[in-house]
Amino acid sequence: MQQNSLLCLRIGALGLLTLTTATTARAADKSFIGNFNTVDTVSTTMPADNDVNPYGVTRVPRTTGSLVAGNFLISNFNDSDNFQGTGTTVVQIAPNGGFSLFAQIDPTKVSCPGGIGLTTALVALRSGFVIVGSLPTSNQGTNFTGPGCLIVLDSNGNVAETFSGHNLNGPWDMTAVDGGFIAALFVTNVLNGNVTSAGGAVVNKGTVARLLLFIPEGRAPILLDSSVVASGFPERTDPAALIIGPTGVAFDDETGNLYVADSLDNRIAAIPDALFRWHSAGTGHTVTQGGALNDPLGLALAPDHHILTANGDDGNIVETNPFTGKQVAVKLVDNTGGPPPGSGALFGLIAASSGVYFVDDASNTFNLLH
Repeated sequence: MQQNSLLCLRIGALGLLTLTTATTARAADKSFIGNFNTVDTVSTTMPADNDVNPYGVTRVPRTTGSLVAGNFLISNFNDSDNFQGTGTTVVQIAPNGGFSLFAQIDPTKVSCPGGIGLTTALVALRSGFVIVGSLPTSNQGTNFTGPGCLIVLDSNGNVAETFSGHNLNGPWDMTAVDGGFIAALFVTNVLNGNVTSAGGAVVNKGTVARLLLFIPEGRAPILLDSSVVASGFPERTDPAALIIGPTGVAFDDETGNLYVADSLDNRIAAIPDALFRWHSAGTGHTVTQGGALNDPLGLALAPDHHILTANGDDGNIVETNPFTGKQVAVKLVDNTGGPPPGSGALFGLIAASSGVYFVDDASNTFNLLH
């Protein structure tokens, strides 16, 4: 406990986080996405090896190596045969649609328990390192082969190291609080308990782990500490979605809350004091539940600190004001397939001043709502 406290104080002393008081303007229910009515395709997400099912998305903070500031990185969860938990590629897409392969990870050359199946857990750090989660499968994407890991890539897409254990068990999504040479990762995990043998029954063992990293100049990140800051989220296996559990995460530096998409309970949870706490907050407190939420997966903060979530069971993006708990806007961005229309299409998303960028699993494209 003392070690965790000292590490957290170290982060605070480095000025990684500055908390402010929520303003009255933030508490207003004016919508960020309310006036956005157009969806344009920016690019395909499929590389030359035809990996599909884009999941994670992050924006590059600065230019280094083959990374270009302002571009987006996207991870693919499925291989060319569309088997879940077998994708190995991360692609880079520019806002104007420019496309390139950033990384293709050789499963035989990575020490990741169970193998490689890249998930929504994807962050690009100011140091130039990119970290992506792996939740691997076998037997045509039907059997879980291990707890997975976090894979650290350098700025040219080469594997620098992996992190496994340390409260990582099926890393599913991730966000970072990035202070340059020190960073905190918040990782949701969906393979805890007996979920893989429960036959689809709900197991309340999903967690959020916080990993503290020290990043020396010119060297790979060093893992300093790992703690569970939230626990008890429902998770279960699913024949169509592989597994469902706590997914999207976003840290609000205005309040210190970590927001979590609690997919099975159809709610957005808030974990208070997430950066500095050394005990689990359980499942946190409910910001909003039900309403337009319909299996919330990807989660991002808008510039006004509103919460944006992508529904897994329809094609809607939902905007919630976390200061009032009110769902202030709903936008249908994919009406294909189903029923219902758009079911299974959405996952990762990211907000920018120009609109909301999101991946579409149904069409293997990267899109902009504006």
